Amino acid sequence: MKYTQLPKELYIKNRAKLASCLDKDGLAVFNSNDILPTNADGHLPLVQNTDLFYMSGVDQEETILLICPHASRDSWKEILFVKETNDEIAIWEGAKLNKKQAYEVSGVKTVMWLSQFDNVFNQLMTQSNSVYVNTNEHLRAHVEVETRDARFIKNLRNDYPGHPHKRLAPIMHDLRSVKEPEEIVQMQKACDITKSGVERILKFIKPGVLEYEIEAELSHEFLRNGSRGFAYTPIVASGASACVLHYIENDQECKDGDVILMDVGAEYGNYASDLTRSVPVNGKFTSRQKDVYNSVLSVMNGAKGILRPGILIDEYQKEVGLMMQAELKKLGLIDQHDIDKQNPAMPAYKKYFMHGTSHHIGLDVHDYGHYHKPVQANNVFTIEPGIYIREEGLGIRLENDFVIHDNGITDLMGSIPLSVDEIEDSMN
Repeated sequence: MKYTQLPKELYIKNRAKLASCLDKDGLAVFNSNDILPTNADGHLPLVQNTDLFYMSGVDQEETILLICPHASRDSWKEILFVKETNDEIAIWEGAKLNKKQAYEVSGVKTVMWLSQFDNVFNQLMTQSNSVYVNTNEHLRAHVEVETRDARFIKNLRNDYPGHPHKRLAPIMHDLRSVKEPEEIVQMQKACDITKSGVERILKFIKPGVLEYEIEAELSHEFLRNGSRGFAYTPIVASGASACVLHYIENDQECKDGDVILMDVGAEYGNYASDLTRSVPVNGKFTSRQKDVYNSVLSVMNGAKGILRPGILIDEYQKEVGLMMQAELKKLGLIDQHDIDKQNPAMPAYKKYFMHGTSHHIGLDVHDYGHYHKPVQANNVFTIEPGIYIREEGLGIRLENDFVIHDNGITDLMGSIPLSVDEIEDSMN
């Protein structure tokens, strides 16, 4: 295991929170993700189902968690099913969790082999009037591959047609968006690893370097610090490519006089970090680049004062939009006439700042959380304003990760160079 596991008490606490949200006769089921195939006999590394991980801490395929608070046997109120290991698996893949190890990770006292699932599940279903199923209901989700949860739900409809299905997703959005202290510690570790990567590349970047060489330097630094790599596909976009929001080719030469935008973040223990920095390839911003950079930084600093418990994201975005409008006007990119004639549904500032300012972050880089409910204490958000001037081939975005408190905000990336002087000093 590359990362330090969080204590099982966290997962015991998480399951108790979920159990309190279920109907008195409801049974909840969480499945692990599949190991996905590539070609021939190849496969991708396991990316665990983050809901299962949040409830158990188990980072192993073919795992099922049942939570049944009303079970007639106390020992069956929580059951973890894991794949039974054997000598052949141990030789070819490495040993899987035994029952004692599964308990030490998860805190679930009743651990059974996966082969026992059907029989036990049938008995619990006879005691239950509804079953809570897990589906990916993220606002940005676009799922084409059938998941283990989806196959389970399909079989459930055939085998237990009389049991109504209820959704775990709304409950998980509520629970996962409010972070426990242990989770924030893990996220801080991911941010600290990202800091090491940034410090490394600020000394490495120079004219003639290729974007993928920067990606390689970051990957090296992340891996050597216990991360499994990037929390998401990295964006390393120099020059005009920085105006392409989801540029991932990372195959161009970094040229003297250009700014390079890097949207990168390390994962640690399945928790994500998410950072963006825009730096001059030659180590020195031009006057124009500096002005645009400082405008983005001004909006970022202003957003920190607005994002607080009780505010709605739509209200927050409107206030950030007004700050961005003022900065774009100062830069000469829009004028009062543009503002006076703008469509309220598509403000003038969106020509140069077309995406949202913040998103939840946690086990997923775009983590679960409600965008129609007020911000809560212990939500963790990114703040990432940007200005993209395609006609000048200049794109600048800045992004850090923040914990929201009742009385303020904590920047998990506050020690990473951010101001113009800090960036230039680190590069030179």
